[in-house]
Amino acid sequence: MLPEQAALDAQADAPAHPLDDVAAAAIARLYGEPMLRMPNDLYIPPDALEIFLDAFEGPLDLLLYLIRKQNFNILDIPMAQVTLQYLVYVEEIRKSNLELAAEYLLMAAMLIEIKSRMLLPKREHELVDDVGDPRAELVRRLLEYEQIKIAAINLGAIPQEGRDFQRPSLPVEQSLEPVWPQVDPHDLQRAWLDVLRRAKLTQHHRIGRQELSVREHMSAILRTLQSQRFVEFGELFLGQESVPIIVVHFVALLELAKETLVEITQAEPFAPIYVRLAYSPA
Repeated sequence: MLPEQAALDAQADAPAHPLDDVAAAAIARLYGEPMLRMPNDLYIPPDALEIFLDAFEGPLDLLLYLIRKQNFNILDIPMAQVTLQYLVYVEEIRKSNLELAAEYLLMAAMLIEIKSRMLLPKREHELVDDVGDPRAELVRRLLEYEQIKIAAINLGAIPQEGRDFQRPSLPVEQSLEPVWPQVDPHDLQRAWLDVLRRAKLTQHHRIGRQELSVREHMSAILRTLQSQRFVEFGELFLGQESVPIIVVHFVALLELAKETLVEITQAEPFAPIYVRLAYSPA
């Protein structure tokens, strides 16, 4: 026999310690000390512990539960058994919650009334005219309630966002570089008409012939833009003396934009229009 096995057997055969017996027989511990019997002055409030075996939504729910639990035919309810079981449950409710029991008591009164009508002998005119089963209205309400309850359970089983699943979301990083909107042709047209209107107000009536070169005006615009980062659209036409010169200057600007030598930008709708070199640093 191994030494470890011999030690275990010796420990098992050794007599139990008295303190171990006391700890095993204790029903509770108070400040670490074992208690062997219940104290005589122990007070337990009546409402210290409440156990609810079943929770019902209302009287119809309780009545339907009693019928289905015992596999009764809902079209032929044994009123005596169901009423007795129902009253037992209502009595338990009345002890703890009188206001809640009032609603159940109303159904209990209905059950007792139905049972009493079934026990009473039928009169002669009732034998001739079929007055129907006193339980018919109760059966109709129970069937309707059961249908609604089943439909509610089926609706609750449908997956719902936030309860059963979450929609995936992916953060999208926004670029910090501002994106300028494109210049609308109508805005450029209005700016041009405004420059043309001001030129007409300051022009002098002259008769003569003047040779104008679009290329020269294109070079003049490029020289103006080289010294400044942005130039307001109207400032490009300062110093132009006549409408023909302004027209040629505007055509030169359009040619530069067509050849992508200049950029025409606008910060937002209806904001001033600016012109800059296309190769200038942003």
